[in-house]
Amino acid sequence: MTASEALRRDDDLSGRPGYDPGFLGLPVPVPALTTGHPTVALPYTHFTVLHRPDRRLAAVTALAVDGARLRSLDREGIEWSLDPRLPVEQQAGAAVYARNDLDRGHLVRRASACWGRDEAEAEQANVDSFYYPNAAPQAALFNQGRQLWLGLEDHVQEHAEVHDRRLVVLAGPVLDPADPPYRGVRIPLLFWKVVAFVQDGALAATGYLLDQSPLVDDLEAAVAAAAAAGDPPPLGAYRTFQVPIADIGAVAGVDLAALAAVDRLPVPAGTDRATGTDGRPAAWVELGSLDDVRL
Repeated sequence: MTASEALRRDDDLSGRPGYDPGFLGLPVPVPALTTGHPTVALPYTHFTVLHRPDRRLAAVTALAVDGARLRSLDREGIEWSLDPRLPVEQQAGAAVYARNDLDRGHLVRRASACWGRDEAEAEQANVDSFYYPNAAPQAALFNQGRQLWLGLEDHVQEHAEVHDRRLVVLAGPVLDPADPPYRGVRIPLLFWKVVAFVQDGALAATGYLLDQSPLVDDLEAAVAAAAAAGDPPPLGAYRTFQVPIADIGAVAGVDLAALAAVDRLPVPAGTDRATGTDGRPAAWVELGSLDDVRL
């Protein structure tokens, strides 16, 4: 039996500490929803998931990352599991991902959670990242080829003057009521991430959106055709944007006002909020590589 298997078998999750809002030495609480939807807080090792039972998916995840204590651990032998603290019908479990090309996309990045004072602590976080409330359906190409999206935390950590190389990563899907339905869940087309850190003794943050919307002329018709065939909705190759944190809060229905106030991508006065060349706000910066990130 591997260490991961032993931890999974013996633990009932009742003692998990969850995310520490004072981790950076300055307060960064788990942001609340502004939509009024009921949520359930699920603490794990180093992170907390704010789960929306009505969507069967997380609305917010909050992760503390101690870069000085990161450990390289593999995922061999770890299976995705339902969280026993939630009713089965409130979770998007294995049935959503069976016999299709949808991936179980980690919301809390597994490699970022794997840190600790010793290997046992890091391994527990490794295992904890494989509970279904930490997953969301993502296109296989999006999940397996998303080096840019996954590399954002490392890039910020390398370029920010972070005391003890610490970061806080807040992330989640944008749970839009218009998301296409599939097997009892609605598949999110947008995902968001906000990375907070300390620079020059003050709190700073930067925000991103990832878009897996299909690039088709008639999305409604494409979704309807997929539904009629019993297939998942069509999803597009991912596109990543650096976005004002205030915009993320508005799009995702999450209270990010405190971090918007320390955003490293401020919106210049007079910027047109509605007219980019593709219909997006002009302040949204599409990233082609990590060199495009503005810090």
